[in-house]
Amino acid sequence: MGESRDTRFEDCEFFATCPPGVEGLLADELRGLGVRKVRPLAGGAAFYGKPAVGLRVCLWSRLAGRVNVVVGRVDARDGEALYSGVRDLAWEDEIAVGASIAVRAHGTNDELRNTQFTALKVKDALCDRLVEARGSRPDVDAGRPDALIEVRLKGARATVSLDLSGRSLSRRSYLDASDGAEAPVAVAQAAALLAALDAAALLEKGWGLLDPAADDGILVCEAAAMLVDQAPGLVRDRWGFSGWARTDAEAWDDMLAEADNRLEAGLERVLGAERAAYAASDAPDQESVAVVGLSESSPAIARARQHLRAAGLRAVASVEAASGDAAAVERRLGAVVARAAGEGAALVVANAAPPSRDDDARAVAEQAACVAAARRAPAGSRFGFAGSGAFASRFGAAPEKRFALGVGRTEAVVEIFAVPPREPAVILVPNPAGGTELSVEVNDAGVAQFAARLRKVARERRKWAAREGVACYRLYDGDLPEYACAIDLYEGAAESEGILYAHVAEYAAPKSVDEALARARFEDVLAVVPAVLGIRPDHVFSKARVRARGGGQYRDAGGRSYVTHTSEDGLICEIDLGGYLDTGIFLDHRTTREMVGKMAAGKRFLNLFAYTGVATLHAAAGGASSTTTVDLSQTYLDWAARNMEANGFPAVLAAERDGRGAAGRRGGANRRPRHELVRADAVRWIQEARRERRQWDLIFVDPPTFSNSKAMGRRTWDVQRDHAELLIGVSRLLAKDGLAVFSCNLRAFKPDTEALVRAGVEIEDITASTIPHDFERNPRIHHCYLVRRAVSAEAGADA
Repeated sequence: MGESRDTRFEDCEFFATCPPGVEGLLADELRGLGVRKVRPLAGGAAFYGKPAVGLRVCLWSRLAGRVNVVVGRVDARDGEALYSGVRDLAWEDEIAVGASIAVRAHGTNDELRNTQFTALKVKDALCDRLVEARGSRPDVDAGRPDALIEVRLKGARATVSLDLSGRSLSRRSYLDASDGAEAPVAVAQAAALLAALDAAALLEKGWGLLDPAADDGILVCEAAAMLVDQAPGLVRDRWGFSGWARTDAEAWDDMLAEADNRLEAGLERVLGAERAAYAASDAPDQESVAVVGLSESSPAIARARQHLRAAGLRAVASVEAASGDAAAVERRLGAVVARAAGEGAALVVANAAPPSRDDDARAVAEQAACVAAARRAPAGSRFGFAGSGAFASRFGAAPEKRFALGVGRTEAVVEIFAVPPREPAVILVPNPAGGTELSVEVNDAGVAQFAARLRKVARERRKWAAREGVACYRLYDGDLPEYACAIDLYEGAAESEGILYAHVAEYAAPKSVDEALARARFEDVLAVVPAVLGIRPDHVFSKARVRARGGGQYRDAGGRSYVTHTSEDGLICEIDLGGYLDTGIFLDHRTTREMVGKMAAGKRFLNLFAYTGVATLHAAAGGASSTTTVDLSQTYLDWAARNMEANGFPAVLAAERDGRGAAGRRGGANRRPRHELVRADAVRWIQEARRERRQWDLIFVDPPTFSNSKAMGRRTWDVQRDHAELLIGVSRLLAKDGLAVFSCNLRAFKPDTEALVRAGVEIEDITASTIPHDFERNPRIHHCYLVRRAVSAEAGADA
């Protein structure tokens, strides 16, 4: 094959990746770095140049996620063609001697359907080529390879590349192990937003920058790095091009030296020579720094300052505690532009929280803070936000520039404005702590009617809850049609004692209601709730609630978990206010659970479709001799186990007990623990328990309205269609004089009494006595029945 040649000065084809929507900005950035032949493509930009060009992009690009160099394109119609094409590539000119490798494959076609097989074929071809060229195989290191080979299939062709980045360039050096997967996304969004504003040029002119929703300071770090001309990859400790044979080490050393000199010059320009020497550890002069972030969260401020410190930028940027005082914001804006070189303008920029997150009330508060700051910025300022796309309505004007950034759950909308926002609608809300009324900025002053209604009901409910010892309850349930949502209040318990939380579930607006109007109204609800109830915005959690078939299935909230505890009847209950649509405790069944607890003394208790096992908790506390808790979800069973453990009733999973998940085996009853958890499809499990002639004295049955869970196979569940068969099966598990409590949330539910009577099942409607006071406004919130076996059916019950 001949000797390896010096390839360091041959042209290469590169591809830099970026989030969707950023391709044009990335192409402009590459041209600004002196790169030629740049072509924006979906998901990135292709460019061409000497090997050193790729290294320069790795060091300086703020927008690229990864930089790959294309090794070749080969036939990939099947495994043999792929192997042959990859083996023909001159890997001895690409892989450095002694470098370890790994291969990562993406995509499939009719013949190559498994990415692991594809990667294996490429690895074998590469290694065989190097054995022939060099006489030895490279080591394979799947975790931390020196050279990572990327293979992307598109139809019958494969593009084979070498990843020069090593890991995402958005994983900046100031991030650490505690920064999760969301942090690089936030970096990419911040960098794109700043690029769309041409922030680097404006900061160089002397503009100040204020981030009124700084959170953990990522945008502030990115802006501060621009201010002092710090290369994003300057202190990065590991690169993918360390295993690339074409890497020009001399050129790379020159690039690092140039980047060091530019940073030193930037620090001196911003700080002066004396302070620049201490920039890495020096604290900022808060009255002189030109880049400032504000946050209401003390932990977020601490985290932001740590990021600035790790980036060596603590002396040139500041993250401070926010103040709702308009004059304080105006003073801060004046301070950040005080260093301006003639123009005296400011950038008001924020990577604001997107909608449909678990902390939407916090997002609304952040948006309001951004708009308030923009309103007080000096004339000629510019404003840019990445978030839900709601800023146009708040500004009252179309944005100068607007584009979507990213896809799916990471998508944000970038909006750029050159004019300040309109004056807002403001309502006054009585301060729950007393004193001066609170001013709340809203989209529509008509929300004052909602605020008055919520305040009136909250005052009555809090008195009732204190009198009855209720810690979590409903405050509002679509009382006003224009503000269609349910609002529940939770008092914290255990480690959260003394903390109040609100959970706001939005109902889907009718198709006749404009989507933008519905969103604006919900934003107003989220702005009003913390003020009226006296709850911190970050303790108000919101979800979108969309009814599906049967009225009982809802879209997954898709938020981040926020786990804490509340109490019911003195029992500690774990709740997740963010991760799921429902929190882990159905408040409308509070009275039913209390009834079950009182009935359970000395009884064998069975809980079917148990969810998080709160009914089991009541039964155990009520003195049940034993409990069996059945649910199809391991997540909910684990949750139930934690609830039981927290209250001194340790429960054992059936699979842990005997290695099986079934109802139990003959002769195994003596081995059963007092509190047993069973993962199973409750409908099928009932049949197995009947065959084994197991019996319980008290059974609680609260099935979903509809389910098509994958774990059920091809079968679906519909409570109206299937309840008779379910209750007949449940009745056969009842001991003599046993009783079942059946509840469901289908508002139009009607029991099939004829079928049940024919099967010897008696059913008694007790719904009215199970509706709690806080749900009396909607007496059809659920149905509840007592179920018994008829005396005449006792003898042949299992026939």
